[in-house]
Amino acid sequence: MLEDLQWGAELVGGRSIRDGYRRGWGLEHGDLREKIAADPDFQSAAKLAEGRSVVGIDKLMNLFLLVKFFLPKLPFGHIMEFGSFRGGSAFFLASLAARFLPGARVYALDTFSGIPESDASVDAHGAGDFDNTDFDEIASSAKRFGLHNLRLVRGKFSDTAGTAIAEAGTLALVHIDCDTHESVKFAYQVSKRCLVHGGYFVFDDSIGSSCIGATQAVEQEVIQRDKRLSEQIFPHHVFRNQPSRPRRSIHPKVNTWNVVLAVSLTALICALVLVRMGWGAP
Repeated sequence: MLEDLQWGAELVGGRSIRDGYRRGWGLEHGDLREKIAADPDFQSAAKLAEGRSVVGIDKLMNLFLLVKFFLPKLPFGHIMEFGSFRGGSAFFLASLAARFLPGARVYALDTFSGIPESDASVDAHGAGDFDNTDFDEIASSAKRFGLHNLRLVRGKFSDTAGTAIAEAGTLALVHIDCDTHESVKFAYQVSKRCLVHGGYFVFDDSIGSSCIGATQAVEQEVIQRDKRLSEQIFPHHVFRNQPSRPRRSIHPKVNTWNVVLAVSLTALICALVLVRMGWGAP
């Protein structure tokens, strides 16, 4: 049941290296796969994603670990997913959130009609990819499964994300699975100011061989521009939110007695100089 997984050490450099190793190394080289596969909470959530997602089993397991063991320790926030395809990972997350994150909603943002556009100079995926989906079927299935905490947000991110984020207010996890450079860049930029302290950015595509555009967006925006360090690189690219500490003012509050002392010493030094030069003699 994985109860041995507890909150890691304080974030250092914006990440918990211990937590990243425990999830990533545990899945890739340890026994976490077997333990998670036997967990009833994972089994029931995974059933809802069957036939609906191209997200691999290791990635579902990583999301499971985050929602069950790590997000409950953070300040309250909702979950937002950019790129939901047929709703598989959104259903999975909503099922887990209902159990482990009381009051939290899952916002699933997608056109639900395929990728709208891409940059052919860097993206392998193009307009129309992943169009084999049906919004009405997804919506009716979510209702049938009783996923009342799931919000399906249909349309381009640029048209819908602002309203969804304003409704959510705060986010604890942002799952970015939208394949192309501009979409990944936009999803990160629009959501980062709403992520709670310690919250998670989970990038699905930036370590994938067919999504170098997504990789570039993470390199330029997350790593180079915002100076974030990776907490985990398998099976997702995971970063944490640790807002910069306010810089100390270059004009700190001045102590009055220090000013008086400094002025007095300056006056005394000036007087001594004048006396030495003979200007102060009677």
